[in-house]
Amino acid sequence: MTVNGKILIVDDEASLRKTLARILQRAGFEVTTAEDGEQGLAFLKTTNFDLAYIDIRMPKLAGMDMLKLLHSAYPNMPVVLFTAQPDLNSAVDALRLGATDYLLKPLRPEVFIERTKTILAAQQKERRKREIQAQIEALQAELKSIDGEDAAASAQTPTTPAADRFLKRGALVLDLHARRLLMGEQAINLPPTSFDYLVVLARHAPEVVDYQPLVAEAQGYQADPREAQELTKWHIHHIRQAVETDPRNPTYILNVRGTGYRLLGD
Repeated sequence: MTVNGKILIVDDEASLRKTLARILQRAGFEVTTAEDGEQGLAFLKTTNFDLAYIDIRMPKLAGMDMLKLLHSAYPNMPVVLFTAQPDLNSAVDALRLGATDYLLKPLRPEVFIERTKTILAAQQKERRKREIQAQIEALQAELKSIDGEDAAASAQTPTTPAADRFLKRGALVLDLHARRLLMGEQAINLPPTSFDYLVVLARHAPEVVDYQPLVAEAQGYQADPREAQELTKWHIHHIRQAVETDPRNPTYILNVRGTGYRLLGD
């Protein structure tokens, strides 16, 4: 599948803004840059972007405030925040507000390109799924009008087998089709990337998954040891807030210091 798309980069640092744009343009993407959040929002009103990269610390309109406005107006648009000063609370807030990911400066070109391709490929797949689903629903409605309720019932799309759709680890049930977590009668919606981290841990449970392989399997790119540990920590923190009774004393997701995390679901 060919991955392409229009990308918006918002950063008040001119040299970095131009460098990031040049990296993505050479990789074949169409890029627009904005020097602050207000200019970025103005561009969004006139152009349909497929992905936005936003710096957290900017004058006039901070990245987190721009994220709120952008996600409210364009809920299906992926947004990645980046910063040179990692902060756990900011990362968790960003994910809670709908950010797809949270990256650290300086951004390595190969990682930047690969992450962009991964996000846009997922976006294209979801868009195609929605198109197919709409076509299916239209055909089902047509069949119903021609053959009645019985024909409509027989024409239902085959469902995904439960064994393939659900991944169960103790009280945790991951619905891989709906991409949500079930705990008992409660459905828990996690940010997409955090859900992917939990899926990886569930598939390997109860074995320990090292930081770098965890990032590679969940996000699709190779991070250096420090970056992998920081990224993993943010997503695990968010998951714990959702599943643990006491996140400070976790019983499901345990940290093996200096190595990685393991899921104890059973």
